Amino acid sequence: MADQVWLPDGTEAWVLPLLHSDRERFVEEFEALSPDSRRRRFLSPVVHLSDALLQSLVDDVDGIDHVALVLFAATDADDFEPVAIGRMVRYPDLPDAADIAVTVKDSWQGRGVASALLPVLLERRPAGVTHVLTEVAADNPASLAMLHKLGPVT
Repeated sequence: MADQVWLPDGTEAWVLPLLHSDRERFVEEFEALSPDSRRRRFLSPVVHLSDALLQSLVDDVDGIDHVALVLFAATDADDFEPVAIGRMVRYPDLPDAADIAVTVKDSWQGRGVASALLPVLLERRPAGVTHVLTEVAADNPASLAMLHKLGPVT
């Protein structure tokens, strides 16, 4: 199921679920991120994705307890490029809470990509999830701003 969204600058985009068959492309896109973007996403320097991390980030996506969505933005009239991924993962011991994470390609940061992806991600969140419980680096103003859009933050 695809959702059409628009970036603030008028760029057309589509949001689609991450598929298990996207594993290789996921690795390629991760490798293209800057070291700073990787550190902000994982709260530590991650140079390469391990098999265990790929299992968690791609293979364990089930659309029920682990929802992962990719935003594809128009780069010209006939081409769409994956520019962001967002996910919500239910905590097994807190069924009404989920972790949330959004990663945006460096060249697309600051263009409202996460803001366009967030409503679709919230709409497709795991059933029964009523609040987000996540960790964000204090020096990550974009993620903090995204979380403030969800509601009160502590």
